[in-house]
Amino acid sequence: MYRSICKPSVAALLLLVAGCRTMEDPLTLPSRGVSESASSVQETSTVAMNPEPTGAVTLREAAALALMHNPRLAVVSLERRAAEARWLQASVRPNPELAVEIESLAGSGPRSGFDGAETIVSLGQLIERGGKRDKRVRAASLDVELAEWDLESQRLDTLHEVTQAFVGLLAAQERLALAGQLHGLSGEAQSAVVQRVEAGKDSAVDALRADVALSHSRIELQKATRALAAARQNLAATWGARAASFEMATGDFYVVPVPPATADVNEMIAANPDLARWATEQKQRRAALDLQKAQAKSDVTVAAGVQRFEETDDSAFLVSLALPVPLFDRNQGGIEEATVNLARARKGHQAAEIEIATLLGRALNELAAAYEEVRILQADVLPKAQQAFEAAQQGYREGKFDYLYVLDTQRTFFETKVQYIDAVEACHLSRADVERLMGQALDPDLPSVG
Repeated sequence: MYRSICKPSVAALLLLVAGCRTMEDPLTLPSRGVSESASSVQETSTVAMNPEPTGAVTLREAAALALMHNPRLAVVSLERRAAEARWLQASVRPNPELAVEIESLAGSGPRSGFDGAETIVSLGQLIERGGKRDKRVRAASLDVELAEWDLESQRLDTLHEVTQAFVGLLAAQERLALAGQLHGLSGEAQSAVVQRVEAGKDSAVDALRADVALSHSRIELQKATRALAAARQNLAATWGARAASFEMATGDFYVVPVPPATADVNEMIAANPDLARWATEQKQRRAALDLQKAQAKSDVTVAAGVQRFEETDDSAFLVSLALPVPLFDRNQGGIEEATVNLARARKGHQAAEIEIATLLGRALNELAAAYEEVRILQADVLPKAQQAFEAAQQGYREGKFDYLYVLDTQRTFFETKVQYIDAVEACHLSRADVERLMGQALDPDLPSVG
């Protein structure tokens, strides 16, 4: 009799709860779209092999490799997936609870054994009040959106890192070529001086000076060679390679961008994800505050079951309702913390806006200064230094100048060329900084390295 009543009743309760679970409204995870594609790329990169490039590498190819295989970008992509998992968990309803109670068991007298036992089998369900589940899902969905902003920021950081490493490699290649040129000229000059000393046209001191200049040029060549190897490794590291397998970087290094004539800094930083994320941050903090306020409302536990009386061979249904009394814990601390976090988000937004605008203004000034230096060196200083060096060489061959004068003009010429390379590199790096702070290209029509 007991089994015939109890089993169908419990089964009916389980079917009822299961039916309520399957009728839940489906939830859709929000997505910003741009970061979704980046996330998909990173998820693929966790299992894909990392192909090592060979030969010459362009900036576009290096950027594509970094977006596919950069380790830090992959970490942020996985953090976004973790945020999606938290969103999924936040949308789940509480599990029902199956309880079995046996009273008056193994007593004395008529309560001995199981004869006087009372058995209760019940199924309870926690019912969340105050819209907790919707508010929890809302806060978790905004966490996902924040993770997408972080992924977008890391994507731009990766592109910025690749650009800097690529420009550094192009500059290192130019410095090595210049060092090789200087070493070759120093070797030719040393041979010419030795011949003139042997012919009695120059003093032995000039030969010593030529030897010193040749040794210095050899040192500079070795330093430039090591710097180039480090720059190649630095670029390869942006796509997670432990060693550089490519031979060189190729691009229009000496084509520099023209800085904008006028700039509204506040308008230019509007697309920066590091700034744009703060609007979502405030929404998330406000949603967290709403959730904490909802947590102050007590939840209700409803249970239904069957009670069996062994002594009289009777059964009965039972229903229970449990509601905590919010006498002491009204989630005061949680609400206060969420309120403070919302205020922090507002102040953080203001601080980020000021900081990014200041950095962009500084980067624009550096870009303008570097461009002006490049323009002056290219149009005025470098041609004159080259003319002076060539004239000194010719005059030395004709006996008009001594070797010390040739060394001085040679040093001036090559130092000017090094300064020119440094200025061009600074111009490209400043442009990369400006574009990173803007969150977009400075001007698609302007030339870019590679």
